[in-house]
Amino acid sequence: MVSQKVVVKNPTGLHLRPAGVLCDTAMQFQAKITFQRGNNTSNAKSLLSVLGACVKSGDEVEFFCEGEDEEDALRAIIEAVKSGLGD
Repeated sequence: MVSQKVVVKNPTGLHLRPAGVLCDTAMQFQAKITFQRGNNTSNAKSLLSVLGACVKSGDEVEFFCEGEDEEDALRAIIEAVKSGLGD
């Protein structure tokens, strides 16, 4: 298992469009991908789970990837978040 923290910089947080980009990115990998904000853990491959996390701009989240392509998955997810998830 690998993990990394990142700050969400989107001005409006993870609303529908960036949440969709995050899910699309996560779905490209076999690894289980979750993220934690505070005490809540969410499935990065589930749009409803991502939206339900209510991540706002400036929130720090930690992504966890576990599986055969975990390092590639983590790298792609972190890059997507840092690049603004299409926003």
